[in-house]
Amino acid sequence: MPLIPQDEAGVQAAVADALSRGTTLAVEGLGTKRGIGRAMQAGETLSLRALSGIVTYEPEELILTAQAGTTRDVIEATLAQRGQCLAFEPPDLSALLGSDGPGTLGGMVACNLSGPRRFAAGAARDFVLGLRAVSGRGEIFKAGGRVVKNVTGYDLAKLLTGSHGTLAVLTELTLKVLPAPETAETLVLRGLPDAPALSLLRGSIALGVEPTGLAHVPGLAAPSLGETGALTLFRLEGPGPSVRARAERLRGWLAGQGAPAVETRDNVADLWRALRDARPFAGPDRRDDLVWRLSLPPASAAAVGARLAALPGVSFFFDWAGGLIWAATPARLSVETFRAALQGAGHATLIRAPEALRASVPVFPPQADGIAALSRRIKEQFDPRGILNPGRMEAGV
Repeated sequence: MPLIPQDEAGVQAAVADALSRGTTLAVEGLGTKRGIGRAMQAGETLSLRALSGIVTYEPEELILTAQAGTTRDVIEATLAQRGQCLAFEPPDLSALLGSDGPGTLGGMVACNLSGPRRFAAGAARDFVLGLRAVSGRGEIFKAGGRVVKNVTGYDLAKLLTGSHGTLAVLTELTLKVLPAPETAETLVLRGLPDAPALSLLRGSIALGVEPTGLAHVPGLAAPSLGETGALTLFRLEGPGPSVRARAERLRGWLAGQGAPAVETRDNVADLWRALRDARPFAGPDRRDDLVWRLSLPPASAAAVGARLAALPGVSFFFDWAGGLIWAATPARLSVETFRAALQGAGHATLIRAPEALRASVPVFPPQADGIAALSRRIKEQFDPRGILNPGRMEAGV
């Protein structure tokens, strides 16, 4: 049975007890992201599911504070009532990972998960103003505050975002929120090869039309979205007149670049959610595939895509104008072969794989020696005895 503390003091007591007994803790909210990271062998599970609820919400100040176990659907519903949103568009990976439930705020921040709007609005890390947490020393601490410019020393809130629970147990988080877009329009090009499609996506950023979604889905991945043939997507959001004017400008520019006929869609939220959540690789016919998330310079995306296309059984799609590639590989293709095909372009994280494989291969991209040494020193400061999520971010054996 997991340990389920009812408040922050209970979390501190659970960590202190684990220290005294020399045991380790697997930290989670509802466990929806348990499959991300290297497989762990922890002595006990520490669940934050009872630390749930919005502490304060000030829509006029665009600030929300909630306990770490608060589910994302509660947060999003609360924000929607006031016409606001989480601008970094966090993905829901429950279908991809085969887990139940919407996930929690703590898991969202601990994994630094961001969706299609990330290249325009920023990552989850950029919206964390402050937090409360319990370190692996059993000490309660807080970092940041309630305004953007509140850092006078180390920005611990940004450090802990994306640390996958290996440094401290997050108990409360303060986020900056933004007004939700009034309207959205997506321009669609069909049938383009990867390289020219990605070139158009990158070029649109410099055009001044302020796109908030730039994705390309090659023909092999399109059928899983209910589409046929390759899709190249440009999303514009904001007040209606502004969106229409920017769409017209983008449409004219695309025509001048020799692009095929432009299709305009007013309501493709489901399509963007499917890309956000990597749904092309979540179906029953893909459940045995390994799923990768590649972060790379957009200018390198076409070359990397060409190398991936040469591997047997691999399918993929591009987000962030090529800065992100989601890829699925058949189980028979080794991790070493896949990483070798990247030729050092960007960072590849293994998002979905069987537990036995995640225990034996590098799940996260290998770190340079200097970065690895710094990471060890940080871990020693926050969790010197290594009791929190032991081994989750290690390179493997």
